[in-house]
Amino acid sequence: MSHPHGGQPVLHAGLPLADARAAVIMIHGRNASARNILDLVPLLDRPDRAYLAPAAANNTWYPLSFLAEIQQNEPFLSSALQRVDELVAEVVKSGIDRARIVILGFSQGACLASEFVYRHPSKYGGLVAFSGGLIGPPGTRFDAPGDFARTPMFFGCSDVDAHVPKARVDESAAALSRMGATVTERIYPGMGHLISEDEILHARAVLDGL
Repeated sequence: MSHPHGGQPVLHAGLPLADARAAVIMIHGRNASARNILDLVPLLDRPDRAYLAPAAANNTWYPLSFLAEIQQNEPFLSSALQRVDELVAEVVKSGIDRARIVILGFSQGACLASEFVYRHPSKYGGLVAFSGGLIGPPGTRFDAPGDFARTPMFFGCSDVDAHVPKARVDESAAALSRMGATVTERIYPGMGHLISEDEILHARAVLDGL
């Protein structure tokens, strides 16, 4: 159980890693699948990238809310972060620099994507967080050291999302901005827990920066 997500499949779309100059790691949400998150690839409309979508064990990266105490989501959270780290290492080993890797997620996947880059600060191709934010209970201080060297990051969320408080999205955007990221945050009034057309446009802009 120390690495419950280890050995789970990774689905691919777009170009093979060997032929691509940039890659997007796409992280699905709770009770979803790698196939679900790859449904965004045609909407992103950037076929000349490699897209990799890891699968969570039992379709869930960690059992409780991202606002729960960290220990209550273990060992699943640490395993999920390790799984993303393994994929980044695989992409880098294929010859694609970390500065040409975008990490993208929706909902629980957006929380995992955000937390991964926060814990591994570096120059990335970008972060796209659809309806998510940094992981930890209310009152968590997000003041880790590190420099993102102007990595473009996008946070998009509803102001009334039942799963993701606007305050946490604000905190996350501010924390990563303090660490040197170039952050764009968009809060959509009354939107459901979904990905809007405008968010897709912002995601395309991040991908175009590659």
